[in-house]
Amino acid sequence: MLIAERQQKILQIIERQGGATVEELVRMLYASAPTIRRDLTAMEQNGLIQKVYGGAIPLTAANREIPLNIREQSQSSAKDRMAERAASHVRNGMVILMDGSSSVNRIVKYLDGFKDLIVVTSGAKTAVDLAERNITTLCTGGQLLNHSLSYVGHKAEEFVRGINADLLFFSCHGINEEGLLTDLAMEEVHLRQLMLKQAKKSVLLCDRSKYDKTYFYTLCHKDDIDIIITE
Repeated sequence: MLIAERQQKILQIIERQGGATVEELVRMLYASAPTIRRDLTAMEQNGLIQKVYGGAIPLTAANREIPLNIREQSQSSAKDRMAERAASHVRNGMVILMDGSSSVNRIVKYLDGFKDLIVVTSGAKTAVDLAERNITTLCTGGQLLNHSLSYVGHKAEEFVRGINADLLFFSCHGINEEGLLTDLAMEEVHLRQLMLKQAKKSVLLCDRSKYDKTYFYTLCHKDDIDIIITE
């Protein structure tokens, strides 16, 4: 396949899906990972796409939610280290709130061995992963955002208002020099703000790639959080 032809196919896939990982493109185009990475670099330089950790998104999505499948591969080892440390704050019998972020999803595999947990989550994938581990799981319901697979909206907010949680695990897209936590999706910001009110203790998971970044919506200030975990 010619370089131009392959890059055109890459562009079509990224625009159709709202983003793609390097691994997906390798599988779909039968090309090597180094080849795909070179293509993505060249395409970004030509103003066709925007590279993100683990893959690329269309330029029109640069200020929108990055697809979950890409975020899951971003800072993977860092997220595992943060998740393991986050799980150290869990105790038997707790009621835990978890947002739908990929960082928080990594905590699930470290919950084995705890007893009588009840977890309430706005993440569709997180809910499934919790249930597969036989953890009592409640999902907020509401409108499902296609890219993040997170539930938002009035129904989700109404559900969270009825929860009294011991612990909240959540993440954000950026934290700037002033200590403001910021994000891209207004609906998710609203739900996380409500989760903060409903939890006795809040734990933010935020890897270094998110530092000194500012996005459109303000979630809260770092002083509003009890614990910040980074790698």
